[in-house]
Parts: sequence; structure tokens; C-alpha cells
Amino acid sequence: MKITGDWLDHPGTQALCAALEAAGHRALFVGGCVRNAFLGEPVADLDLATDAPPETVSNIVEKAGFKVIPTGIDHGTVTVIAGGRPHEVTTFRRDVETDGRRAVVAYSDLVEEDAQCRDFTMNALYADARGAVLDPLGGLPDLLARRVRFVGDPETRIREDYLRILRLFRFHACYGDPEGGIDAEGLAACAAFSAGLETISRERIGAEMRKLLAAKDPAPAVAAMAQSGVLAQVLPGADHRALAPLVHLEAGMPPRWLRRLAVLGGTVPDEALRLSRAEARDLAGLRDAIGRMDTPAVLGWRLGEDGAADALVLRAAVLEQPVPHLALREAKRGAAARFPIAAADLMPGLQGKALGARLRELEAAWLASDLTATRADLLKGA
Repeated sequence: MKITGDWLDHPGTQALCAALEAAGHRALFVGGCVRNAFLGEPVADLDLATDAPPETVSNIVEKAGFKVIPTGIDHGTVTVIAGGRPHEVTTFRRDVETDGRRAVVAYSDLVEEDAQCRDFTMNALYADARGAVLDPLGGLPDLLARRVRFVGDPETRIREDYLRILRLFRFHACYGDPEGGIDAEGLAACAAFSAGLETISRERIGAEMRKLLAAKDPAPAVAAMAQSGVLAQVLPGADHRALAPLVHLEAGMPPRWLRRLAVLGGTVPDEALRLSRAEARDLAGLRDAIGRMDTPAVLGWRLGEDGAADALVLRAAVLEQPVPHLALREAKRGAAARFPIAAADLMPGLQGKALGARLRELEAAWLASDLTATRADLLKGA
């Protein structure tokens, strides 16, 4: 069986593979590029596995005229820029020792041992420069059935890196069969070892949750997280029940992960997921807007058109109701509106604190009018 793709035929990519093979080493694509080629999904990252140690890889490709960056050389990985494209080249490896956060690895010259170190069977597929596929663990049937299954014993894989718990849910949301459900043996292992996520940095957890919530429909995976206790472990106080209605109401909208995070709730998600200041601010605005009585136009003025659209579908999801007719049009009107009063309109009669207080009063009156009051209306009696 073979895979094809423009990414595979790229001259720089082919030249890199040729340089390694000419030196007597293997050059095998692995992981996401092979998986996505089979599924007809876009290929973004190009990962290669080889039996050559990283120092040997560097020597070979530098002689071939390529730039080498030692991005993860302690773990056997170098990044090679070939034809303007980055390629992560990693030496075959086998696990020696793990502590749930990182693994001590030894280099190997066997692709079968390298495959045993992978997380899921669908990620343990390899292909050479001609597209010929190698399937050391028999993972191809799992991929074609969109079945996300751990390599070997799920408990062993999870003990190697507890972040694989979240990766199971994320991969199911992105690549799994929504009708088939999550692999029962893997789900049981995730439930049993969910406390191990306490040892994982909030940054790594936040990165996985961003990817999970950006999937086309993360609701079934997040529901399984809740049932297994994993959701409470990573996002205390979260409630998944409004997520499925939200995904339904989002039809035609980009799948913004922050909007989906807002509907989950939970205590201090900015700390739990290490959100940036801007993300924490936007999340707070969305969560606040869910319970406010602001009209769609006022939401548009406060949050902008996109933020107001998010708030409106969030409200509807929580109430399990459709978005009100013309609400999105009103939000657009509000986003384009400008408060018609300037400080100069009240000066010199008012100054300092009195000026600020009066501006706030007039702004409140303008908002209460649903942004329809004119400058003349507001200045009457000002």
C-alpha cells in the first residue's frame, strides 16, 4: 500500500530522504503526515524517523547543503530545513525509563522498537520516500476504522506520559469515529490514572485542551472526559452539558476553542490551563455576557461583532434555545455604533470628576436606548 501527496513529492523533502538513504540509512515518514495522508486530511508537520544517530544525521544533511537546527537533540531530534521546509528527523528509539512526565530513551536501529514507543496505533505508521507504507504494529485497520487505540497496554503507555490521557480524548475528537465511541480499554485506563495529570505542567495541559476544543465536534469526547473524572481533574467545576447544544448552534461559525471553554465553566480556568492575559480577559467577557441582560446591539458594542456572536450562541446553548431572529444583525449594528457624546460637548460647564460622572450617566442612557438615542437626545438637559 502507498500514500501520495504534494508534500511527499516536494523536491526538498525528496532530496533530504535521498541524502540519508545514499549514506546507508533509513528515512521513514511517521506519525501525523502518514496518518493524515490516509485520511485525506491536510498535512502540516513533516516528521521523519531514521536509524542514524542525530550527530550522523547532522553530518549527512549538512554535507548535502541543508541547514540543521538541534531543536531536540537530547531526545534524538534535529530539525532539517530542506527546500525551505522544516523536517523533524528523529532517531529510532526505545524507552529505558519513564516517570509519567518524560522518558529516558536509548537509540535503536529497529523500526519495530521505535513503533512500540508511539502513543496510538494510528501514529505508528511509516512510509518511505516512495510512499510505500510500513505497519509494524498492525495499526492500519485502526486508522481506517478511525479507532484511536493505545499501542500495547494502555496503562503502560499512560504511565510513560500522563498527558497521553488528554491526547486520547483529543485524538478521538479529531480523528475518531463519533459513532463508535472511545476505546473502552483506553478509557478505563484514563479513568484509573487521571490523578497522574497533577504531575503535568499546566502549560502542556492547556495546549492539549486548546487543540481538543478546536476540533470540529469535541462534545462526545468532553462528555467522556466528564464521565471518567478526567474533566474534573483538569478543569474543576466544569459542566459539559451545554457543549453539545453549543456545537449545534455554531453551524457556519469558526470553531473557536475559547467560546467552547466559556460554556464549560469551571473555576479559574485561566490558572488551570495557563491562559494568556488576553485569553483570560476575553474568556471573562464571554462568561460575564452569558448572564447579562444586554441586548444584542449592546453586546456588539461591548464585545465587537465576533465576541457578541459568541456571547449570543453561548446564551442560547445554556438556555437550550435557538439564537433569536435578527440577533446577529443587531450585534453587527452595535459593533459599528459609536457613542455620540464627547467630553468637549459638556465642557467647560463640567470638569474633572463631575465630567466623568456625567459621561457615564449619558453612556448608560444611550445603552438603555439600545444605542438609538442621538446626540441631541442625550444633551437635552445635559
